[in-house]
Amino acid sequence: MDEIKIFAPATIANISCGFDVLGCCLDTLGDEMIVRKSSVKGVRITKIIGEDLPLDTEKNVAGVAALALLKNIKEEYGFEIEIYKNIKPGSGVGSSAASAAGVVFAINELLNKPFTKLELVEFAREGERLACGSPIADNVAPAIFGGFTLVKSTNPLQIVELPSFKGLYATIIHPQIEIKTEDSRSILPRKIDLSLAVKQSANLGSLIHALHTNDYFLFSESLTDYIVEPHRSKLIPDFDKVKSNALKAGALGCGISGSGPSIFTFSKNIQTAYNVQGAINKVYEKNGIAHHTYVTKINIEGVKVL
Repeated sequence: MDEIKIFAPATIANISCGFDVLGCCLDTLGDEMIVRKSSVKGVRITKIIGEDLPLDTEKNVAGVAALALLKNIKEEYGFEIEIYKNIKPGSGVGSSAASAAGVVFAINELLNKPFTKLELVEFAREGERLACGSPIADNVAPAIFGGFTLVKSTNPLQIVELPSFKGLYATIIHPQIEIKTEDSRSILPRKIDLSLAVKQSANLGSLIHALHTNDYFLFSESLTDYIVEPHRSKLIPDFDKVKSNALKAGALGCGISGSGPSIFTFSKNIQTAYNVQGAINKVYEKNGIAHHTYVTKINIEGVKVL
């Protein structure tokens, strides 16, 4: 195989109580990429459609991730990359992670899969280092593994795959503003109250147990962020109203996706997810805030070959 076309999924990271460690993969929202072998060594980005992003390999997250992988192989050829962006950068649903995860998955397929999924995450997070200054893995891990994932450690890198509920859907609302990851990190406190840390860790443990035991009630109870959301929510217009409407419409929980401004909700089934979509749309429609909403099931496969 000399060429491959893939779907690189959007992701939700920082899921409520799981700041920097817990993420999940989405199914219908994502980018498409074409990667092909080239007689010219190295990596070239030949086309980007949908967003104004650099074609320079070393200034593009996909290029940097691909170069990280290529350092570990000895081949007489290189790779050309086409990127069709459907995820807006700075939206909070893993735009940079989709590009980084997608390209390393595609190259690995073209090489007959010499690398494990964990190694692909290691390469992909070098793209994240370019995007936000730190080689975070909570978006690229679910993009590659699929479903829910927990980043147990970054040095050494350890990823824990978690089960997902059958029929679980996410509704995402994205106000058309951009929040840079470095800006949203800068407003976070450097010290936190011990009692808040205890409640947060209890919620994280409970949420993981809920996924393993298929306990929707416990899952819903655990989707509370005592540490990050109170600060970051101030950057998102009408966050509290969106959250209130979502819960009233039947959402299991609601929180900030990644570093924002997108807001995620989880629902037990597709009908509730659409009910939630209508309820949260009303908030921004009333206030005249431009926005997009998406309803998608949880993607348990990760990056897919098209």
